[in-house]
Amino acid sequence: MNIPFLDNWRKRRDMEHGTAVFAAGEDGDAEGLAELLAECELLRVRAGDAGLELDDSPASLEALDQLMPRWRDDPEELPWLGNDAGLYLGSVIVRTVPGAGWHLWPSGQPVVRLASGREINVVEAGLDWAVNGAPELSQMYAEASEH
Repeated sequence: MNIPFLDNWRKRRDMEHGTAVFAAGEDGDAEGLAELLAECELLRVRAGDAGLELDDSPASLEALDQLMPRWRDDPEELPWLGNDAGLYLGSVIVRTVPGAGWHLWPSGQPVVRLASGREINVVEAGLDWAVNGAPELSQMYAEASEH
């Protein structure tokens, strides 16, 4: 994968939640940022282990909501999986909801900005989903697609 800004990309980890944050101002290559955030490697591996291939569609969010939450058995993996779930949710929204795009808050937190200007903290939603099972990823997508 050739992402021009990757050389300058500074990735830090928020130790409280295990979420990825990125240096603000480095989102000049929106396509490269979207590609990087869509990787969600851990989530894709765990979904694959359960027989689910993530195809970046709204239907795949519904399928994720139906998986048995075996990741809750591993407290070390839980925040990373939640982070990936949020980034995957955001990637599906950005790819399928007209006018939606990635935006970095000054803290470096990636969020999805809808055409209406509303911002969705998808990483927070993914963490809530991984820990509590709610809100469902498909429900978050449905709310985003209505705006």
